[in-house]
Amino acid sequence: MEPAIFLKGIIIGFSMAVPVGPIGIMCIRKTLNDGRLRGLMIGLGAATADLLYACVAAFGLTVVSNAIVTERTWIRLVGGLFLLFLGVRTFLAHPVDPKVPVNSSGLLRSYLSTGFLTLTNPTTIFAFIAVFAALGLGNELNIVSASTLVIGVFIGSGLWFLFLGSGVIFFRMKLDITGLRWVNRIAGVLIIISGVIAIVSVL
Repeated sequence: MEPAIFLKGIIIGFSMAVPVGPIGIMCIRKTLNDGRLRGLMIGLGAATADLLYACVAAFGLTVVSNAIVTERTWIRLVGGLFLLFLGVRTFLAHPVDPKVPVNSSGLLRSYLSTGFLTLTNPTTIFAFIAVFAALGLGNELNIVSASTLVIGVFIGSGLWFLFLGSGVIFFRMKLDITGLRWVNRIAGVLIIISGVIAIVSVL
């Protein structure tokens, strides 16, 4: 691997994941309710989606990027509706007692649903293209360099969610059922607002 490009990839992936949007809110809420592993699976889902979009940007897959641009309205609409569904479901969810051992079932579902949701934000690919260009990582990348870069992006994005979940877990044992119920309600409202914004943006 090329150390400099790998390091740039980690920095890019970490930086792109830091803004706390719907995925970050979901990660915080799931970590508080279901434990660190559930939050980590959400982070891995988001990191995988970032990896796929970074691949499109780094390898110059114009056919894929053009298709995303063409269908971006429908993609954002589907993403917005999915956020509304998740928001309502989160708002109505019954919290789990933090002292009860966490059920590890549904981890794959959390991973896949988060990856899908992240992919419904087509502006991510343009962000990666812009950042790659700004850092001098344009079309001159060869296969090895591009692969090194996108692996770094995946690791950087995953590291952010690992840090986020690790920070949140300290508060988990300090919250009772009432506190966790309020976490669900606040997270649900914020996710619903994100969904409404996504839908309004395509009208």
